[in-house]
Amino acid sequence: MSHWDVIIRVALGFGLGCVIGIERQWRAKNAGLRTNALVCLGATLFVIMGGYSFHGPGADPTRVAAQIVSGIGFLGAGVIMKQGATITGLNTAATMWATAAVGALAGGGMYDVAIVGTAAIVLANVLLRPLGHLLDRQPAIGREARPAEYLFEVTTTDETEAHIRALTVQAVSRPEFALQSVRSYDVEDGKHVRVVAKLSAEERNDSLLESAVSRLSMEPAVSSVRWHVDREEKAESSEW
Repeated sequence: MSHWDVIIRVALGFGLGCVIGIERQWRAKNAGLRTNALVCLGATLFVIMGGYSFHGPGADPTRVAAQIVSGIGFLGAGVIMKQGATITGLNTAATMWATAAVGALAGGGMYDVAIVGTAAIVLANVLLRPLGHLLDRQPAIGREARPAEYLFEVTTTDETEAHIRALTVQAVSRPEFALQSVRSYDVEDGKHVRVVAKLSAEERNDSLLESAVSRLSMEPAVSSVRWHVDREEKAESSEW
């Protein structure tokens, strides 16, 4: 492998990582331009190092490339976050994993495959996003979509009632729900107020309410947050 081959592979790995990173940066993701460029460049350098460093009958340069997969797994785990029943960062982690594969291809001299792979990653993130949102709005196959009504209750102090009331409305204002009413009730101790929001939905979507519980439970003035199904299945509820 000549010096020019090394330069071409490094430049291609860096450039393709930037292409993927630009799309991620444009969408304001945690792993943006610099992260994806460095992931792709690092994978390229590791593959080049494996090709240069391992010689002889027992040498196996592919071991270095194999370790890239496990190494990126640890990096991807850092961008995956769970809040209640909502999990975010999976697509970002998968993009980083695929970006490392592009870097490994560039480092291995498979230029055409690396370029095609980069285009496929960008197209997957751009084109499949609206398709996924469209499918999310459709009822699942084999599941009967039945209307549901929820009661979302937040207990806070008298002084912070207006603030928590506004946060409650903001937390439950989603396209999947129709806000029917918001009322405040005095608690028996005389120091707290319970804000109750009544919601309706065309079909049950408990995960979104769990996400709202997670957000409001971080407010210092909130002493309790809970929701339950007011109509359909009263036995199921969640409380913080």
